[in-house]
Amino acid sequence: MAEKKQCSYTSIGGSALIEGVMMRGSDKLAIACRRADGIIQMKIEPLDTQKKWYAKIPVLRGILAFISSLTVSYKCLMYSADVSMEGLEEPENPSKVDRFLEKLMGKTGMAILGGISMVLGLGLSLFLFMYLPTLFTSWAMFWAPAPLKAVAEGLLKILIFLGYLLSVSLMPDMRRTFQYHGGEHKSIFCYEAGEELNTANAKKQKRLHPRCGTSFMFFTLLISIVFAMFIPWGNRLVRTLLKIIFIPLVMGIAYEFIRYAGKKDTWFTRILSAPGKWFQLITTKEPDEKQINVALCALKGVLNDYPLNKEFFVDEEGNYLKDKENENEVEGPATAGGDYIKRAGH
Repeated sequence: MAEKKQCSYTSIGGSALIEGVMMRGSDKLAIACRRADGIIQMKIEPLDTQKKWYAKIPVLRGILAFISSLTVSYKCLMYSADVSMEGLEEPENPSKVDRFLEKLMGKTGMAILGGISMVLGLGLSLFLFMYLPTLFTSWAMFWAPAPLKAVAEGLLKILIFLGYLLSVSLMPDMRRTFQYHGGEHKSIFCYEAGEELNTANAKKQKRLHPRCGTSFMFFTLLISIVFAMFIPWGNRLVRTLLKIIFIPLVMGIAYEFIRYAGKKDTWFTRILSAPGKWFQLITTKEPDEKQINVALCALKGVLNDYPLNKEFFVDEEGNYLKDKENENEVEGPATAGGDYIKRAGH
């Protein structure tokens, strides 16, 4: 039996992808995705381990960490979208429309379409969470003092956020992503508890984590209410613009709250984390065993020695099988560990 190792806190974090999970450790980033044919494909990239000059500066480190995390998450999400479609049988005789779209779009066209979608999504988010609450509150509560209007505006923003989460959770594809989100949390809890990283141990863990991005978003909304109290209501567009300008500072403060809540387990941090965990009841769903396995593979990717900067396949326990470039080779018996994998105490 593997020796139980206590690890109450870890800096490892992750995010749910399309049919997969990304984990980020101190020196590596690992992606594990389940392809359409059921195979688990992994990719691991080394990270820059040089200590950043801003790492010890509160708030600023949160702002820059958020920008970095957003960039990496988008890149990983796009990668997982491609991997999740691999293994699908292509039609023998594609239609003329399919051939035309494939020729028209290509990689460049898809990149342009992705950029347009991102800009439109950002614009819609700013309208829903920044301008619309200001517009409605200034109209419905024109009689109220500024601090009261700011609180009402913030509560409306939280309701819009809640409605958005509830709406997308009804989509089957998003529900599966939320299940992978739950699997990501369970696997990290399993590691933090010092348990052996296997399906049974991860399955029994909680799925609500104090350092979750959902909790971070909730903290951001709460802190933005305080900042909004000091922004004048004279012009709605100017007020909205000022709120956008303050977003980095608000997120930097929210990051410090999340960082503190993740390290300490006290009555104070439990109270701080409670609202974010309530929102996680929506953004995390109970994963099945195969989804947990994918999350564990991603976690093992940052803990163990696997090939770097190449795509490869693993079995359900995370054992290396072969490189993707050898995908068409004749199948042989699964390699129980291969030449690459070196266990890290699990």
